[in-house]
Amino acid sequence: MDVQALATVTPLLGWAIHGSLLTRRLSSARRDPLTGLHTRAGWTVRAERLIRRHRTAAVLLVDLDRFKDLNDTHGHAAGDAALVEVAARLRVWCDRNGVAGRLGGDEFVVVVRNLSAEDTAALTADLHQPLPYRGTSLPLAASVGVCRMADLPIPRLTDALSAADAAMYADKGHGRRGSQISR
Repeated sequence: MDVQALATVTPLLGWAIHGSLLTRRLSSARRDPLTGLHTRAGWTVRAERLIRRHRTAAVLLVDLDRFKDLNDTHGHAAGDAALVEVAARLRVWCDRNGVAGRLGGDEFVVVVRNLSAEDTAALTADLHQPLPYRGTSLPLAASVGVCRMADLPIPRLTDALSAADAAMYADKGHGRRGSQISR
């Protein structure tokens, strides 16, 4: 290769490598390092796109119940294992019909194209299955709040998150397992 061609190609190659590294960093910044789920920013972009395309979409907020007790009793490594397992269960449950994210701590968020009562019941049952961990069984439980976009006067993600949050805390207030659907 001649010197002039090399002088032309070298900066272009440098920019291509730089662009690739930047893309990889942005992608990892939008993923939770523990669970691999989308962070709030990464999830929001996907959720808004799904909501625009599917009028039957629903937003779910999931909060682990008694997570502090699990950490205090079994240690933070067990708590991390529980978070990773819940993330995996949400990812499988969403499959190709939606996307899950981790908001932080023990709070997760999901958006799906459509949702039946049976789907919600199946998710809730799955989230209450114990987790085998180092020769013991970790109890898992979660409160789930649901907001169907069709139930909102204006289908905005922020309003759906607020409604799902209220439904989730109403579920926690009942002191029972299961889900509360906002209307």
